[in-house]
Amino acid sequence: MFVLGTAGHIDHGKSVLVRALTGIDPDRLREEKERGMTIDLGFAWLRLPSGQEVGIVDVPGHERLIKNMLAGVGSIDLALLIIDASEGVMPQTREHLAILNMLGIKRAVAVITKKDLVDNEWLSLVKIEVEKLLSPTALSQAPIVSVSALTGEGLPGLVSVIDKLLGSTPPKKDIGRPRLPIDRVFTIAGSGTVVTGTLIDGSLTVGQDVEIIPSDLRSRIRGLQTHKAQVDTATPGSRVGANLVGIATSQLQRGDVLTKPGWLTPTKLLIVQLRLLAYLHHPLSHNTTVNFHVGSTQTLAKVRLLEKEELKPDETTLAHLSLAKPAALVKGDHFIIRSSMETLGGGEVVESHAQRYRRFHPATVQSLKVKAQGTAEEVLMAILETQQPLELPGISAQSGLPVTQVEPAIESLIKQGKIISIGKGKHCLLLTTLGWEHLAKRVTSTLQDYHQRFPIRLGMPKAELSSRLKMGTHRSAILQKLLQDGTITEAGIAIRLPTHHIQLTQAQQAKIDIFLKSLNENPYAPPSDFIPEPDLLNLLLEQKQVIKVSDDVVFSTSAYDEMVERVTSYLKANGKISLAEVRDMFKTSRKYTVALMEYLDGEKVTRRTGDERVLY
Repeated sequence: MFVLGTAGHIDHGKSVLVRALTGIDPDRLREEKERGMTIDLGFAWLRLPSGQEVGIVDVPGHERLIKNMLAGVGSIDLALLIIDASEGVMPQTREHLAILNMLGIKRAVAVITKKDLVDNEWLSLVKIEVEKLLSPTALSQAPIVSVSALTGEGLPGLVSVIDKLLGSTPPKKDIGRPRLPIDRVFTIAGSGTVVTGTLIDGSLTVGQDVEIIPSDLRSRIRGLQTHKAQVDTATPGSRVGANLVGIATSQLQRGDVLTKPGWLTPTKLLIVQLRLLAYLHHPLSHNTTVNFHVGSTQTLAKVRLLEKEELKPDETTLAHLSLAKPAALVKGDHFIIRSSMETLGGGEVVESHAQRYRRFHPATVQSLKVKAQGTAEEVLMAILETQQPLELPGISAQSGLPVTQVEPAIESLIKQGKIISIGKGKHCLLLTTLGWEHLAKRVTSTLQDYHQRFPIRLGMPKAELSSRLKMGTHRSAILQKLLQDGTITEAGIAIRLPTHHIQLTQAQQAKIDIFLKSLNENPYAPPSDFIPEPDLLNLLLEQKQVIKVSDDVVFSTSAYDEMVERVTSYLKANGKISLAEVRDMFKTSRKYTVALMEYLDGEKVTRRTGDERVLY
């Protein structure tokens, strides 16, 4: 299914033409009918001779209502550029044409309306003027059709031209990531909240769970409509009305995007390819604040030029845009920028979630140009070189490429040895080979520093290493890869370098010898006077030479094992044991008995019942 959009100067007959073609009045607001001008978006539909049904978005022509016009034309397949035969090309004709050109609209029909008001000679002059207007644009080959909505002359020919152009137009791609930029929000009695928009990039189905970005709302689709007909599935390119469950109209607004949950995140920082309109009389300066329009979204944005101090008319440059409020968009989306008075230019999103890049930095500029124009493999490499590691869904979203292109490109890059994959499945972690080498060097450097500062520790705790290097939820996969590569060695809950070996000083060894001797001399009542400093004690614990049952009670491992065996044997024979019986069994004091039995409770060897213990 396709969508047409009107464009053109105020009072040039856009809405009248739509009504003549479809029999539907696109002016839905009472104010629009009273004033005889379109204020907001209007909608209609038309069945072509081929049987194809198309939606029509009718947009306002007044210069003060350009923001409403922009909300309607972003997703159209074919534009109808309307020119009044009696007035010819006017300011909003030029501006609307420039917008269509900037938004990448590749198919259009120039429709000269009100031909009944002029003679043939005048009509020929207007056609020449229109041809001259179109010639420098991407729509230079657009057919020109003259009609009269009042008499009907030329309308069948216009419909035939539309049918022919759409017949050679490829359908919108379904890449499994549906986006419905919301352009209207209203309530239907008995049904609740309804949103409308032109669906792109994927399909929606009744009963599907959905997310509204950037409002961060969740809902479910109760029903779907296309051209007032109920449908179970809406396909890309359709004008769609979606009836939502559990959301009030007050929670939604034009500019929100309805999509499937879990993949689209709002952003306020973009890298774009920006072009200034050729007919402007002044350049765009660095750090200028503009009005930014993408889809049905409008917000203020500050423009940072990355290659120039100022952008002259008809020039193109890379730019960093900082948005005043978050927007839901992806790489490849077309946008428009305006001042308070006029359209300035537009372009295409290169990075939807950007960092703040240095200006006039050749390597940065080259990398961004690759992201904008390179092959799938080049784009993925450029993304990973600046943002890694990334999971597969993340790099797919960043690239703006469908999964059907991303997955083969990744497989090819892995085979070429340019990137590595850690883990399995859709959430595997991707890094460039150089990125992985850099991470391994950081791990090695971090552990070397740790071993120097704590030479008698077996290694750094895994959690500490993960926190320092910000491994996050991918800690296990990264550590496993490092272990497989032989970069690190596991030591219980710690990680060490393979070359790390503990070497005690004579004084440290003497402390350990005295402590272990004291444990052997008093196995069931070891004195606390000789417990060494934490690092030495932890070393003995990690080497399993001692067992620490409380802050000031440490048994030798052999004594502890004997005590556990004798207590459990007694319990198996007698069913229960008291503290006094344990004390007498080992001829020790209450201090050691309490510490031992509370530790065994914690280890789930025994369980306390009143003043006695039983086996757990």
